Amino acid sequence: MHEPDPTRLAGDVLLTDQYQLTMAQLYYRQGLHQHKARFEHFFRSYPDYGNHQAGYAITAGLRTFVDWLNNAHFDKYETDVLARHPTISGGHIFGTDFLGWLREEGDFSELSINAIPEGRVVHPGVPLTVVEGPLILAQLVETALLNHLNFETLIATKASRVLDAARGGTVLEFGARRAQGSGAYSVVRGALIGGASGSSLVGRSHELGFLPRGTHAHSMVQAFMALGMGELGAFRAYAEVYPEETLLLVDTIDTLESGLPNAITVFEELRKKGYQPLGVRLDSGDLAHLAVRSAEMLDKAGFADTSIVLSSELDEITIWQILEQIAEEAPRYGVDADHLIKRLVYGVGSRLATSQGDPYLDGVYKLAAVADDGVWQPAIKVSDTPAKTMNPGAKRSWRVYDQRGVATADLLALEDELVQPPLELHHPNQLGVVRYLSADKVSGLEELAQPVSTTDLPSPHDEVVMAQARRVADLERLDPGVRRLVNPHVYHVSLSGPLAKLKQEMINQASR
Repeated sequence: MHEPDPTRLAGDVLLTDQYQLTMAQLYYRQGLHQHKARFEHFFRSYPDYGNHQAGYAITAGLRTFVDWLNNAHFDKYETDVLARHPTISGGHIFGTDFLGWLREEGDFSELSINAIPEGRVVHPGVPLTVVEGPLILAQLVETALLNHLNFETLIATKASRVLDAARGGTVLEFGARRAQGSGAYSVVRGALIGGASGSSLVGRSHELGFLPRGTHAHSMVQAFMALGMGELGAFRAYAEVYPEETLLLVDTIDTLESGLPNAITVFEELRKKGYQPLGVRLDSGDLAHLAVRSAEMLDKAGFADTSIVLSSELDEITIWQILEQIAEEAPRYGVDADHLIKRLVYGVGSRLATSQGDPYLDGVYKLAAVADDGVWQPAIKVSDTPAKTMNPGAKRSWRVYDQRGVATADLLALEDELVQPPLELHHPNQLGVVRYLSADKVSGLEELAQPVSTTDLPSPHDEVVMAQARRVADLERLDPGVRRLVNPHVYHVSLSGPLAKLKQEMINQASR
C-alpha cells in the first residue's frame, strides 16, 4: 500500500469531514444508502461586520462546486488511504465492503442539483442549493459544497457592498497577500461576481478570462532612489517601459510636494510623445483630501480624465466616508466633486479578501426530506433557538414582486403547492404572525432555483459575466433601504400557509 500524497488528497474527493464518511458507511450497512434524499443549503443570517450589517447577500461559488463535483471520485488511491484508519483496538474504521462500494459506485453522477444562479440577491433561510439523490452520495458532498459556496458568497456580498459605496467608481480586488492561503483564488471569483472589475492575482484572473490589474509598488521607487536616480527617474523609467499604461504611485516621499509634480512632469513628456497617461495611485495619508488636491493639480495640468486610484485598508464604510468628505471639500479647491468621484478607482485588498468584521457565512446543509416508497417524508431539526429550527419537506422558493416591480418578499412553499395571489405570508419563526398581499399588490412571482447542468458548461469568463449581470438586475429591483450600508431595512422571507402548518405540526410531534 503506497504512502498518501497530501497535495493530491487536499482538494480531491477527500475534501470532506470524517463524519461524512462514518455516516456514509452507516447508511451503507443499514441498507439506507440508496434511499432518495433531499438536502438544502441555506444561510441563517447576513454578514454582520459589527458597526455595519449587510441587508442582502450575493450568491456565488456554484460553478466552483460543480467543477469539484465533476472531478471528485473514489479510486483505489483514496480508499487505500481510508483503509489505513484504525479503530481504538487496532481494527479498521472502514470495512472492505464499504470501500469497495465507494470505488464502484461512489461517483456523484446520480445527484441532481437545483440552485439559485450565481450573482442573484439572496436572503437567509432560502435554499440556495438543493441536492437530491441517493442518501449516501448526497451526504458525502456536504463539506465540499459548503466550502465552495459559503466563502465565495461571503466575498461576493462584501464586494457588492463596496461597489454600492463607490457610487459608480471602479473596484479592483488586491487582497491575495492577506488572504488565507489558497482562499485567494476563491476571493478573486467572488469579488468579480460581486462587481469588481478586475483583480491583481495573475493566474486566477487569466483562468477566469479577465486581465489582471496592477502597476508598481513603493519598492520600485525606493530602488531608484537608493541608486541615485530619484523618484522622477523611477517614474520616467516606468513610463518608458509602459507608455500606454502609465499609472504612478505618488506617495513614497511626499504626495503633493514630490509625487504629483514628478508624475505630472512625466505625464507631460508622455503627451508630447502621443501617449495618454492612465493616472496616479494614493496609498497613504488622508485619501479624501489627497484625492481632491490630486484632481486639482492634474486638472490644471490638463489631465482631468486621468484616474485616481485609492488603496490602503479600504472597505465599504471607509469609501463611503471618503466620498462624503470629497463632496464637502472639493468645491474649496475648484474641483468638480461628481466628476472626481466617477474617475476614482478603489484597490480593495485585506478587508475584502478576509471579509473583515465577519469572516465566514453561516451557511448550513440540512436534510429536508427522505423518500419512502417514492413519497417524500419531511425531515426537521428542532432547536431551542427558533431561527435554527429548519423548514421541513420538499419545497420551492419564490420571489414576490410588488406593484412597483420591486422585490418585497421571498416565499417558501411546499413543492406541490399552487402559489398565486392573493398571498398569505407566514413568519418563519413566530406562529400567528401573518402578512397578506392582495392580488393588486403583486406584480409577479419568480421561482428562484433552477436545474443545474454539470455538462455543457459556459466558459469560466462567461459564467462570471452572466452572474455580474444578474447582480445588477436584482439590485435594481431591491429597495434602497435593504441596500443601506448601516442598519438596513429588513427583507421578509416567509412561509406559505401549508408549509407553516407542516412545520408547526412537526415541531409539536418532535416535542412529544
